[in-house]
Amino acid sequence: MVVSAGSLLRTALVALFALIAVLPLLWMVNVSLMAPGTAATFPPPFWPAHPTLANYRELLLPHPGGLTSYHILPALGNSAVLASLTTVLSLLLCVPAGYAFAKLRFWGRARMLQALLALAVVPAQVAMLPLFLMLKSVGLVNTYAGVLAPWLAGVYGVLFIRQATLAVPDEMLDAARIDGASEARIFLSVVLPLLRPVVVTLALFAFLASWSDFLWPLIAITDQQHYTLPVALAAISREHGGDTELMMSGAVVTTLPVLLLFLALQRYYFTGILGGSIKG
Repeated sequence: MVVSAGSLLRTALVALFALIAVLPLLWMVNVSLMAPGTAATFPPPFWPAHPTLANYRELLLPHPGGLTSYHILPALGNSAVLASLTTVLSLLLCVPAGYAFAKLRFWGRARMLQALLALAVVPAQVAMLPLFLMLKSVGLVNTYAGVLAPWLAGVYGVLFIRQATLAVPDEMLDAARIDGASEARIFLSVVLPLLRPVVVTLALFAFLASWSDFLWPLIAITDQQHYTLPVALAAISREHGGDTELMMSGAVVTTLPVLLLFLALQRYYFTGILGGSIKG
């Protein structure tokens, strides 16, 4: 088997880019295993001379004189619950809405679609103040419902599902209608199985966005016991920002769950992005 020079060059470039992408993550993990103050030396070491889990114990485990006032473990649980609820509610609302915009005919569909496209170009930060005032008027500030509100029916999620559903052949849906299937049965039994990789991709997007969201929970939550993980870590950094090893352990705790989730679902993710699961 003869390997061309061009193929070797492409492989080398891909390996180089992969190394560049992985090195910061590897350094983050290595620093989190170093003793306090080690990373501040010059030149900073890349590998921990004596790996220790002391930073993780300081961050996560309750003990006298520790960081228990910042509620790191409850914050981790809050983020997990909110991200899971965000994912489920986003799918329940965005997937049927995207299907309706793609395949159903109803009054005002074109106007509503134009409004969605217009909203897609509006930065989320612009809507935060009006949304905060609306939630305050109904007493949802400093509640989990208030944190979930912006994620219930994301514009991008609806448009993403609509675009994928457009690739489903109309003839397949018409055949199901001729056989007497209801619209709900067509959606659940015909369309949804075809959209499975796309739905999994949307679920991954929703979970990652909610898990890593910092600005909106910071605005909507005022009580420490309701803090999400990014907000709790930001609170710690105000007093322990110089403790690089402790901050890196917090970064690992934040990154590891979503990294494992992405690796577990990457097959569906790439299929959904490329649209290879739907064939006309």
